[in-house]
Amino acid sequence: MSGTHPGFGVYVHWPFCQTICPYCDFNVHKQSPVDEAVWRQALRSELAHYAAETAGRTVSSLYFGGGTPSLMAPATVATLIDDVAALWPTAPDIEITLETNPTSSEREQLGDLRAAGINRVSVGVQSLDDEALKFLGRDHSASDALQSLERAQAIFPRTTFDLIYARPGQTLEAWQRELEMALGYAGGHISLYQLTIEQGTPFFREGLKPADEDSAADMFEATQDTLAAAGYAAYEVSNHARPGDESRHNLTCWRGGDYLGIGPGAHGRLTLDGKFFGTHQIHNPTRWLDLTGSNGHGTAKRRLLSTEDRARELLMMGLRLAEGVDKARLLAITGLSLEQMINPEARDRLINGEMLIEDETRLYATADGRQRLNAVLGSLLN
Repeated sequence: MSGTHPGFGVYVHWPFCQTICPYCDFNVHKQSPVDEAVWRQALRSELAHYAAETAGRTVSSLYFGGGTPSLMAPATVATLIDDVAALWPTAPDIEITLETNPTSSEREQLGDLRAAGINRVSVGVQSLDDEALKFLGRDHSASDALQSLERAQAIFPRTTFDLIYARPGQTLEAWQRELEMALGYAGGHISLYQLTIEQGTPFFREGLKPADEDSAADMFEATQDTLAAAGYAAYEVSNHARPGDESRHNLTCWRGGDYLGIGPGAHGRLTLDGKFFGTHQIHNPTRWLDLTGSNGHGTAKRRLLSTEDRARELLMMGLRLAEGVDKARLLAITGLSLEQMINPEARDRLINGEMLIEDETRLYATADGRQRLNAVLGSLLN
């Protein structure tokens, strides 16, 4: 994959979890008796519906997210993988990722998931501190997490896991110890997210505050230094990888490629007949299931994106990446040049302030710029 050819991805959303974490604002619902045969058929129907519109495209990545997609039976996962291969051409090195949690029951399914066709797993570790895991509402221990990472790396050719930092009261020293422990169990990729308190979550309703801005900034800088020294390049704001181990599916999204969103609440981006569309599936699982049963899909919205909307998305997503925004590709896709999309005075100011770098082919955010990306974009695009 390259910045010129970002690939074509398929995302499948399984909305159910055994427990709902207090920081989570994804479209997730408490696991209850689920008729898996009915859900399997509904997801298959939605895949077939979108395959009819995107026939002939080569799928470079398939991503099972949630929710907790490892709660699906491996047979369901295998069926959906087989459907994707039957409905579209697939890349010889297609990346097929599934998110899992480090509980004993899910750990026992890893071998069956590999046999089903998964070749990359993302383990939701979140912390390697037992008290922090309790605070985050997780139902596993640090020991569970380490056992799951060891087993995953023994089974899958590629693995990644998530950690959340800048938690209330967390110190830089404690985070550095946790990070060093994590590196001892890392494969080729690791995702490190600062805690954010999203509206509508239990943490928001409790009035909880993450670490203060100065502490969070210190932890971010220490994270970049520690990961870089260990050979994990920060190829995106919160994602680090050894060369070649970057998430191909996420790169498709960040590089502005097309991807399908399948399942309740999933989002997608499609180019059809030279027009750009954003798709959004119905959030409510019951309503999505009913509509998929009657119409073959549960699309709530299909929004036509203007060329300006598309160009803004390419800039906003591209500046998250260390590789930056390809100016020729921006022009080729949207017909708009970089100069038409940005405030030139703000760009010059941000370059002088070492937040941006521009050369003949690309516009990049520096490490400092990516740390302050919201502010950078706010100035650049207004």
